[in-house]
Amino acid sequence: MAATASAPAPVAEAPAPTLWAPLRLRSFRLLWLGQSLSLLGDGFSTIAFSWITLAITHSTLDLGYVLTLQAVPRALLTLVGGSLSDKWSPRTLMTASSLTRAVVMGAVGVAGLSGGLGLWLLLGAAGLFGAVDAFFQPARVTVLPSVVDKAMLTQANSLLGTGTRISAVLGPALGGVVVAVTQPSVAFVVDAVCFTLCGLLVSRIRPLTSRPQPSGPGEKGEGLGARIRVGIGFALKDPRIRTILALDTAVNFSYAGPFTVGFATLARAAGHGGSTTLGLLNGALAGGAMLGTLVGGTVKGSPRVGLMVAALAGWLAIGMGALGFVGSPVAAVATVLAMGFGIGFQGVFGLSWIQRNIPGEVLSRVVSVDMVLGYAAAPISLVACGALARTGTAALFALPAVILALTALATLSSAQVRSMK
Repeated sequence: MAATASAPAPVAEAPAPTLWAPLRLRSFRLLWLGQSLSLLGDGFSTIAFSWITLAITHSTLDLGYVLTLQAVPRALLTLVGGSLSDKWSPRTLMTASSLTRAVVMGAVGVAGLSGGLGLWLLLGAAGLFGAVDAFFQPARVTVLPSVVDKAMLTQANSLLGTGTRISAVLGPALGGVVVAVTQPSVAFVVDAVCFTLCGLLVSRIRPLTSRPQPSGPGEKGEGLGARIRVGIGFALKDPRIRTILALDTAVNFSYAGPFTVGFATLARAAGHGGSTTLGLLNGALAGGAMLGTLVGGTVKGSPRVGLMVAALAGWLAIGMGALGFVGSPVAAVATVLAMGFGIGFQGVFGLSWIQRNIPGEVLSRVVSVDMVLGYAAAPISLVACGALARTGTAALFALPAVILALTALATLSSAQVRSMK
């Protein structure tokens, strides 16, 4: 009797990874700890540079020069850092940048403890620190796909984002404690230790696969300028990438002006609680973003990222509009908490989409374009919101609300963007 062919057994789908699944990977644990230490060091450096400059010069103008000299090279060289990260290795650049920053911070700390620190040395150290940091920032975002499988990117970004936000809060706070208990020069030494540990940890990361060889226009035998142009062109020709860049720029615009000048203006308004409310607003933004980042890592499946981009832009637009008219500190804090949650939640999926869908050989350059747009939006936002603050909180918050609403409408107008997953 002839054998009867049986139907193939259905293949069971692999269970979706849990939030904590990436922590089982040694390389991810090294990356998480190393990146957290680096960002902790960034917080230390901000406090240390500020206090030691004021202690030496007693001039807020000189402090402005030091902080500007740190920020400008970072903004100007980020595209270069993204290009080199694509050509070489994000891990290599992260290691080299961390160890170089450790040397710079250690030298400033030793000079301060020995009494040989002056304004010119501070200016040089700030400029060098900002320049070297420009090579770390794109690399820290784009190294992740070489450390975890694509299926884990959302969970891994959630955990990394949580570590980033914790470090952003703890860094300046611990730096202030160190300066208060000892002196600013000691904070530089602690900073150097953080960067050294980061470099050593990151250097021990082992990528999952070998890095693909460059191919395509501007990849082989082309100069740095050609490679940067290829990255910019790649970012701007895809409407999906353009949408994410637009949203990130709008959110950075919101952070710089409305979330600094706006919060201070709102807190100073009659009946809004003064400095206590200012602290609560900043805490609500950070806490909401941290909670949203963690919750985002627990979501199963592949949500429509394009719709989430539109939803976040609309959500923030409503929140900005509400902040212009809130009548109590409690309502303002609750509104900011909800806005922070949305930023953290969507950020996990937007970043994971970029890492999952953009080829690795151009990924760092696309990320560096995103960062440069954010750097450019910040001073414009500060100036604009500073001018609008003279007329009251309604006008100040109306500007970002309109920008965010337009971003939401532009997102919904594209079928290709709406279908992003």
